[in-house]
Amino acid sequence: MLTRNCLSLLLWVLFDGGLLIPLQPQPQQTLATEPTENVINLPGRRSHFQRVKRGWVWNQFFVLEEYMGSEPQYVGKLHSDLDKGEGTVKYTLSGDGAGTVFTIDETTGDIHAIRSLDREEKPFYTLRAQAVDIETRKPLEPESEFIIKVQDINDNEPKFLDGPYVASVPEMSPVGAYVLQVKATDADDPTYGNSARVVYSILQGQPYFSIDPKTGVIRTALPNMDREVKEQYQVLIQAKDMGGQLGGLAGTTIVNITLTDVNDNPPRFPKSIFHLKVPESSPIGSAIGRIRAVDPDFGQNAEIEYNIVPGDGGNLFDIITDEDTQEGVIKLKKPLDFETKKAYTFKVEASNVHLDHRFHSAGPFKDTATVKISVMDVEEPPVFSKPLYTMEVYEDTPVGTIIGAVTAQDLDVGSSSVRYFMDWKSDGDSYFTIDGTEGTIATKELLDRESTAQYNFSIIASKVSNPLLSSKVNILINVLDVNEFPPEISVPYETAVCENAKPGQIIQIVSAADRDLSPAGQQFSFRLSPEAAIKPNFTVRDFRNNTAGIETRRNGYRRRQQEMYFLPVVIEDSSYPVQSSTNTMTIRVCRCDSDGTILSCNVEAIFLPVGLSTGALIAILLCIVILLAIVVLYVALRRQKKKDTLMTSKEDIRDNVIHYDDEGGGEEDTQAFDIGALRNPKVIEDNKIRRDIKPDSLCLPRQRPPVEDNTDIRDFINQRLQENDVDPTAPPYDSLATYAYEGNGSVADSLSSIDSLTTEADQDYDYLTDWGPRFKVLADIFGEEESYNPDKVT
Repeated sequence: MLTRNCLSLLLWVLFDGGLLIPLQPQPQQTLATEPTENVINLPGRRSHFQRVKRGWVWNQFFVLEEYMGSEPQYVGKLHSDLDKGEGTVKYTLSGDGAGTVFTIDETTGDIHAIRSLDREEKPFYTLRAQAVDIETRKPLEPESEFIIKVQDINDNEPKFLDGPYVASVPEMSPVGAYVLQVKATDADDPTYGNSARVVYSILQGQPYFSIDPKTGVIRTALPNMDREVKEQYQVLIQAKDMGGQLGGLAGTTIVNITLTDVNDNPPRFPKSIFHLKVPESSPIGSAIGRIRAVDPDFGQNAEIEYNIVPGDGGNLFDIITDEDTQEGVIKLKKPLDFETKKAYTFKVEASNVHLDHRFHSAGPFKDTATVKISVMDVEEPPVFSKPLYTMEVYEDTPVGTIIGAVTAQDLDVGSSSVRYFMDWKSDGDSYFTIDGTEGTIATKELLDRESTAQYNFSIIASKVSNPLLSSKVNILINVLDVNEFPPEISVPYETAVCENAKPGQIIQIVSAADRDLSPAGQQFSFRLSPEAAIKPNFTVRDFRNNTAGIETRRNGYRRRQQEMYFLPVVIEDSSYPVQSSTNTMTIRVCRCDSDGTILSCNVEAIFLPVGLSTGALIAILLCIVILLAIVVLYVALRRQKKKDTLMTSKEDIRDNVIHYDDEGGGEEDTQAFDIGALRNPKVIEDNKIRRDIKPDSLCLPRQRPPVEDNTDIRDFINQRLQENDVDPTAPPYDSLATYAYEGNGSVADSLSSIDSLTTEADQDYDYLTDWGPRFKVLADIFGEEESYNPDKVT
């Protein structure tokens, strides 16, 4: 390092350009001598511009990583050509790590690293240097950048970032088969020395595997490695830097290698003969035993298929493979019978499903074993001679008639007798019965085919020695038909004939139906009844296919003479005994056009003489219906309007004014008028005393009580309030009752004639003169009457 700095100082003297230059990318340990020019104003010189040489020239500095010395590590020296050694120039340093990692002597420009550096943490530092005048603190040169690189040492071992590894290779692979490639990473500088050059080697796992020292590719080193012998291998791989030389750092990783299976082993039966015992009562389809062949392979290479080799007894059994256990499950295809055959022998072959053609030369991938089955005797229920019994019986057969029999036998050694009985769960118990010993079936009720055409029930046969052992069989009884119903016309027909019909014209096709059922099918015949065959208007033509046609015999029909014709048709069947019926058909005469299309068959003929067509009649009827509807609507609206008016006048009391030709009773008349009648006159009771007319029984001479005996106005109001509270005719809402009562002591007294004296002679009208000018005319009128009255005593 000191030699390099001395060389730099020598170059500075030779080129008179200074030590430092602006930073340019350069190869390591080379000088940067490319000249540049700057135009600046130097202190103390003329103010005009002049060309000067570049002020800074330096090398690319290097510092050693992981420096462990006691003194700060010297990095380099900065110097300016304006520095005359007089101490007037100050050097400053800024940028990455300035002051914390790197320091500079402000006077000499020496740079030191004050702590240990790690290239893997930061490979280089970019700093800026500047020369400043101490007195003026102004820069003497422009600020320039330079780099301090951290020089690498071998302080990092190779590392397997993806380890540990898991790999697999098929068993029986040849030598050199690819297994896996591993890779180690060294954090040291790969461009400097051999610190990052890695070499791979195997520390554990030989001689089975090998590794390429440069690429790290692992391959097989032995041929025909067998998974069934050893399946898992653990290989220890080492990566060493410095090219594997002594002193290099090393790292290791583990590679777990698995040999995958190939189908290189055929299945093998552990023994050549398998013995099985099967009860003869085993149901069809049940598993009666299991055998197994062993295959050391794994997965689908160990899947085995079992087959029965054709031979003795093989057709009674079947074998399938259990997917979970790879066992051969033997199943029963047909029933076994100890009394018929007691043992069966056959061979079973086991073979692989998925074959590998590379190993066919090793031999056939299958094996064969013998299976011997011994049938065990089991006490069995009786066996019917047929699986299903079908019988026939005619309907209406007498009760107790035997229609058939069933037979069941006990096939076991020392056979037992059999007893028969009906299955109570079936519906045949109500109509049939069976003999418990003989097995004969007889009718129990009269049968009707039209009600039930077929009966299906079960019969049970059990051993007398062991009633728990029983068997069941189905009985199917068909009820045969007896010809007891006559044929009839299948559907009612609406037959019509035109007035202009010609003789021999078919106007209707009819068919028949019979409730009886004949096995060979029914054949019906049609003809006219004997009474209708004399001068018939119509006849019947039998088509011999269970249909017939109604044929006209006249040349035209007149509806005015006869509107309907009744045609009796006789229908016979072909069964025995022959049954027949007479069916009356109604034929209506209709008006038709020239093509035979029916125009009308109703009462229109009544209007035809008037000359009115069908359209005209319809129009007239429509007009009449419309007029009637208008009249009915008008009357309904009138009634509704009148009803609404009446209801309004009766119900809406607020819109009515009730007039009374009554002058009232004056200020003291409290019973002259009841305002409750204005509120609800509809509910006034007839037996209630009217307060606006004084009753005859109360027409007494009114005597004026003294002022001190008059009822107080408060008592009067309370009395009226109580009357309204208990009045059932009062409205159901709050109302204001007004009473024209002036109280006792009125000067005018009451002007009502209701409480007046009974005779005019008892009245004194002199007080009218005291009422003033307004009552003068009234006083004069009554005064004259008083003076004119001859009965008055003066």
